Amino acid sequence: MEFAPKQDQSKNPVLIPVDGPIQRTQYPYVTGTSVVAIKYKDGILMAADMGGSYGSTLRYKSVERIKPIGKHSLLGGSGEISDFQEILRYLDELILNDNMWDDGNSLGPKEVHSYLTRVMYNRRNKFDPLWNSLVLGGVKKGQKYLGMVTMIGVNFEDNHVATGFGNHLARPILRDEWHEDISFEDGVKLLEKCMRVLLYRDRSAVNKIQISKLTEEGVTPFPPYSLKTYWGFSSFHNPTVGAEGSW
Repeated sequence: MEFAPKQDQSKNPVLIPVDGPIQRTQYPYVTGTSVVAIKYKDGILMAADMGGSYGSTLRYKSVERIKPIGKHSLLGGSGEISDFQEILRYLDELILNDNMWDDGNSLGPKEVHSYLTRVMYNRRNKFDPLWNSLVLGGVKKGQKYLGMVTMIGVNFEDNHVATGFGNHLARPILRDEWHEDISFEDGVKLLEKCMRVLLYRDRSAVNKIQISKLTEEGVTPFPPYSLKTYWGFSSFHNPTVGAEGSW
């Protein structure tokens, strides 16, 4: 960037950019859709599909949006992929600094979630938000933790959380079928059911998902796989029948 001197009223030279003020991107380009997570009997289960949308085009089909954080946490992100990568860079620095203390202690999921809420709210106040909704789950000293934070810093904890369309389409299913002592197998089936509904109803979802498990022993990411689907339902053949004024 070129700079040119400009004289102010006090005759002191001031450097300003020739091509105008600094511009920041305020619109997401490549985005991922919903993340769904639950507490189960032994820890945390988290699921997300692997689609990356360039606008309304499903451009990428193998985007991982679930990442382990430190020893005790698991992070899932929806929204702008490059902003999610920036958040992962922040967390890498946080975990590295924590390890450098070498005091036998390590950041738990509650501390990481608190840090993320401050980061998101801080960037929102600068009118330069990180365009993501985040799910943070973890297990430390036998205590399970699951929370989420939005791009403007709104955050909460719950036994099951979801971002994007999952907040509207998956959480009603979770409220009906989730229970505190749900097993690993039943938890996976419940997440698959949620992801299948999202695939049917969310145009940005793809039929390739990844599920990760977090227990006291650590993170276990399972290989991506495709869901079995059925598109023969009568409502799929003519979805706008009876909808007055639709195409």
